[in-house]
Amino acid sequence: MNELKMNGPEDSPTLRRKVPSKSLLLAIWAAGIGGTFQYGYNISIINAPTKAVQNFINQTWTERYNTEISTQVLTLLWSSIVSIFTVGGLVGASVGGTLAIRFGRKGTLLFNNTFALLAAFFMGLSYPSRTFELLIVGRFLTGVNAGIAICVQPLYIGEIAPRALRGAMAMGTSIFITGGILTGQVIGLTELLGKEEYWPILLSTICIPAIMQLLTLPWFPESPRYLLIDRGDDVASKKALMWFHGPDKYHGEKEDMERERVSAVGIKPKKPWELFTDTSLRWQLLTLVVIHTSQQLNGINAIYFYADYVFTQAGIPADKIPYATVGTGACECITALTCGLLIESLGRRALIIGGYSLMSVCCVCFTIALTFQESSPWVPYLSMICVFAFILSFGLGPGGVTNILTTELFTQTDRPAAYIIGGSINWIAFFFIGMIFPFIVNGLKQYCFLVFLVICCLVATYIFFVVPETKNKTFLEIQNEFHSRKKLIAANGTEGPLLSTPM
Repeated sequence: MNELKMNGPEDSPTLRRKVPSKSLLLAIWAAGIGGTFQYGYNISIINAPTKAVQNFINQTWTERYNTEISTQVLTLLWSSIVSIFTVGGLVGASVGGTLAIRFGRKGTLLFNNTFALLAAFFMGLSYPSRTFELLIVGRFLTGVNAGIAICVQPLYIGEIAPRALRGAMAMGTSIFITGGILTGQVIGLTELLGKEEYWPILLSTICIPAIMQLLTLPWFPESPRYLLIDRGDDVASKKALMWFHGPDKYHGEKEDMERERVSAVGIKPKKPWELFTDTSLRWQLLTLVVIHTSQQLNGINAIYFYADYVFTQAGIPADKIPYATVGTGACECITALTCGLLIESLGRRALIIGGYSLMSVCCVCFTIALTFQESSPWVPYLSMICVFAFILSFGLGPGGVTNILTTELFTQTDRPAAYIIGGSINWIAFFFIGMIFPFIVNGLKQYCFLVFLVICCLVATYIFFVVPETKNKTFLEIQNEFHSRKKLIAANGTEGPLLSTPM
């Protein structure tokens, strides 16, 4: 097969191939099952045993101090068990990029399973040892595991995927997150491990995905881009490319990597604070901050908060609401799969702008529906439609595209630091919304969605004017588009919008 010609990306054999190899799909599965699957699983798995764990804390407290625990202390301990997950996530995100540079993408994912196994051990040991403090330790470690995974797994997938399929393959990150959420919801049903006496087993099941990854991921190569650009190992990089793409289909990717390697000669991987001082990355960095902050502040958490209330008002019996909640998880999982099918045809911009625009409409409709919830028997069903529509819009847009953009907006030497920054912002925003959200809801009631309406509109507007389409472009081509914007500003002395290429 001929090498990639230099007269245009459309000549690339990589771009002509529409179906990923079986080796590539299996590698993405191996990376995801112990990666972002754990993130989604640990978010949802803690909901089912809420009352059981609180009863365990109360019993343990009584045995120790011969008095029942106060409501305030119980609430504080339970809140600590739930929220320490975000603290661990922030720690994991802060070190994930550094570990990915030192140990490689695959090596870091394998090492990361240590935290999941330790967490499963501590949480499983908490009941027989009558030590509820181990639950806090375990949840912190699950957070570290999730923080590293959500930072490193997209790096690995984004670097092993061919350019023409990079968006679809990178959707594996979102598919595994939503798959983890759905799996946690299903496992937490009373027919499975949701019974009160099973909660130690339920919380310990996080060891299963970790073991599965330890058994499968070692069979796959390290990221060829990491091997060539970071390690300078041309032979290992070529072998990895042939493994992922086949001996007759890897040449186009090899050419792209060689060009990026040449551009990175003599440049060491940047630290996070170095990105902030690099003026050439100003717009990429600002975009990173915007999309990761809005990922948590766009109202998706509020929708899930209101879901139980909406289902109750619609007449769903209390014992059936967990099944309706599983429906929301299935809805988000399906939209992630759908986004994976559409992203290479519609492009990143169309999906993320469309997603935020539809979420804005849903915010208006949901506010109206909640305001007139008691006025007519059909209004609660309108609220249910809004719940599912908002989740669909989130999954098709920001839920699926955010991590892909993080991969594509930066080159090899900048990408790990970008993931540290993006991951840290995501976890800080996650913690922030968890802390202030109850006050927002109590103060504004259903009108809290007007706040999220403003956020969604602003983000959609920013992306429309600033972010170019990245579909079917090399990392260097994307970087050059941002550099062209800087030169245009310098020439005109104005902050004109960055015009995107046709989608």
